Amino acid sequence: MITREEIANVLDQPVYDGDGNKIGDAKHVFFDDMTGRPEWVSVKTGMFGSTESFVPIRDAALVQDHLEVPYGKDQVKGAPSVDVDAGGHLSETEEHRLYDYYGINWDSVLSEAERTDDDRFAAGPGTAGAAGAAGVAGLAGTRGEAGGKDLRGTAGAGGTAGTAGGMTGRQDAMEREAMRGDQAMTRSEEQMHIGVERHESGRARLRKYVVTEEVQQTVPVTHEEVRVVREPITDANRDEAMAGPEISEAEHEVTLHAERPVVETETVPVERVRMTTEELTENETVRGQVRKERIEAETESFTEDEMRQGDKRRGRE
Repeated sequence: MITREEIANVLDQPVYDGDGNKIGDAKHVFFDDMTGRPEWVSVKTGMFGSTESFVPIRDAALVQDHLEVPYGKDQVKGAPSVDVDAGGHLSETEEHRLYDYYGINWDSVLSEAERTDDDRFAAGPGTAGAAGAAGVAGLAGTRGEAGGKDLRGTAGAGGTAGTAGGMTGRQDAMEREAMRGDQAMTRSEEQMHIGVERHESGRARLRKYVVTEEVQQTVPVTHEEVRVVREPITDANRDEAMAGPEISEAEHEVTLHAERPVVETETVPVERVRMTTEELTENETVRGQVRKERIEAETESFTEDEMRQGDKRRGRE
């Protein structure tokens, strides 16, 4: 259970699930108007923290420099979106919907709030004032928000006004402002800051493999054939022709030759291939929502009858 004293160590700190996965960063803590205890924490999720998800803080634990909740990352990011009103509160309907999503029994929450409320009244007036929550005896109320220096709360739905100490933080602020005589209001607005993050968008690789292809090439080849040449006996060759016996049998053998193609292969480098990357810049439109406060002046005019009645009342006084 996170105590009120630990809230400062929770805001803007990382939020992890039970498996050690980071869900986002804690942005606001919401208090129970009846018990004054922290009940919900909003976690900034999504790219650049563009969305907020509500998580019950009742079973959360502050572990070193982060908040750990007993819910999975996907479950938290899939929580239903809820609207927070201008006073920084969740409606009873929105809160009921969140309890149903996280499987928390609404009746048990209501019973716990009523027990705490009874204890607060038994302790005497003013015991719940520090929580910024109205002391009521009705249904569990909407939640007050503590974000940064702001601590606000409203009365629970269907409840009645509590003790003097149960005034909301917003009422306290209004009274202090009236005592100071401050007639000005501070108008605030959200600003959207857009950054970029680098992530993997794909991979490229060079792969070398071997293929076999048919190569055809024509080369000239030679071979020897026998051709019988008959020469007449002349004076020039008579002595060579008459060197042997007059009548005899004989053989003369000639070796024939022929060429044939011989194929050899050798591996030679032909080119170098490498990969490089280059960065291309393009414009991308990012849309978001920011909240702004507006301040308008209202003037109330009285009729002549109302002014005369006011004069008569002042005359009686």
